[in-house]
Amino acid sequence: MPTFAPPPASTQDFARERLRSRGERVTSARVAILTLLLDSPTALSHQDIAEALQAHGEQFDRVTLYRVLDWLVAHQLAHKLAGEDRIWRFNAVADEQHIHPHFQCTACGKLSCLDAVQLSLSPLPAGYTLQAVDTTLRGICPGCKRA
Repeated sequence: MPTFAPPPASTQDFARERLRSRGERVTSARVAILTLLLDSPTALSHQDIAEALQAHGEQFDRVTLYRVLDWLVAHQLAHKLAGEDRIWRFNAVADEQHIHPHFQCTACGKLSCLDAVQLSLSPLPAGYTLQAVDTTLRGICPGCKRA
């Protein structure tokens, strides 16, 4: 289980602004969860998110967490990724236009964005419209390689 530090106020402000940009209600649950995702270096499971929020003195019921996560994904503020263990993990979308792969460590299970890796896509055949790209690379992360 990753450890989490309380998010800096600037991240909370950024989260609020991202939520306002969608023209929807800015709720305490949306702000707390998006802030947590923005601050996390890896994608987090529902359980990771619930534990981290509780550690910060915030607690939302399971249904609220699932609804907020689904809302963030639907509004392109978060990615929803399935790991090899079939557990959904979530991470914040920093740039909607940037297509990047993810990396899952086969030793520790962490799922991370590889923002520095650029993917090149060929044009789709006529009539197709791209909505999402999901690419997960698997191997050993630097932390596990050193161990």
